[in-house]
Amino acid sequence: MDLELRHLKTIRAIADAGSLTKAATALGLAQPALSTQLKRIERILGGELFERGRHGVRTTALGDFVLDRARVVLPAVSGLQREAARFAHAADEGRGFRIGGTHGPLLGGLVDRLATACPGARVTTHTSWSEREIAALTAESRLDFALIGTCGASQPPEGERLIWREIARDPVFVMLATDHPLAGCAEIDLARLSAESWTDVPGDGCFGDCFTAACARAGFTPAGVYETDTASCVHLVQVGRAVGLCRATFPPTAGVVTRPLTGAPLTWRHLLGWHPAGPAAAHAPAVYAQTRAAHTDAAARSDTYTAWLADSHHPIHNTGQRVN
Repeated sequence: MDLELRHLKTIRAIADAGSLTKAATALGLAQPALSTQLKRIERILGGELFERGRHGVRTTALGDFVLDRARVVLPAVSGLQREAARFAHAADEGRGFRIGGTHGPLLGGLVDRLATACPGARVTTHTSWSEREIAALTAESRLDFALIGTCGASQPPEGERLIWREIARDPVFVMLATDHPLAGCAEIDLARLSAESWTDVPGDGCFGDCFTAACARAGFTPAGVYETDTASCVHLVQVGRAVGLCRATFPPTAGVVTRPLTGAPLTWRHLLGWHPAGPAAAHAPAVYAQTRAAHTDAAARSDTYTAWLADSHHPIHNTGQRVN
């Protein structure tokens, strides 16, 4: 793994906050997730960057060296991005829509709807597993809209610079091979999957920690989690290597069934964000409406989710509320 700008931002945030707990709050992460990220960064750089103590953290000699460079590099890159964005806007004001999103059917559905509603507009996309990367690109006017998700009630990134609106709040389902012993169940208690290996797509939010906590409440620790791309997750489920975690809108797939977890212990919020002063802000109400419609379409394609929604014991909260 190579050092990335987001790693330097994380180092700077920890140094500025003086503790992992405060830095995690500022970054919108769970503290264990930030600790894991810091360990990965330290492995890349070849040594410890911070000394942990009772009263917080203090930079090591290596940490001071890296932090000095970060405080030069980060402002320079931010300035370059702002200047490039202004240049691009001036040269290409009629460009259409630039949409950033995490991988999933909702992004494809939005692109299809925008292309249909605005046949003369050019729609381009940028995909990433990192919600923070997409939000930062939108805040820097390099993207017009960010289509991401957050776990439960956690706050989206760049909350001070972007407007966020909730598209929908969905339960997280489990993916099973069609010949799995529990595939015929209408819903599955998480504890019945305690002996399974798991697979899920990566991300930089707190979903992994929330999943581990849900398993702990069910009385077990996950045997292992394969983090990989969507196609590989599906393959691991199809061959019986693992069971998967997916959004309730996951489309029908050969060899796989999706089933709700009893009590919906995990939820996922779909969010649309934009810069209030961005060049596409005037189109936000229309893009928001198209995104809501794309979610409705995706939900309707899943018989399992349709049945779940029809059950009065499982109310869905698609309020469209402003998040920040």
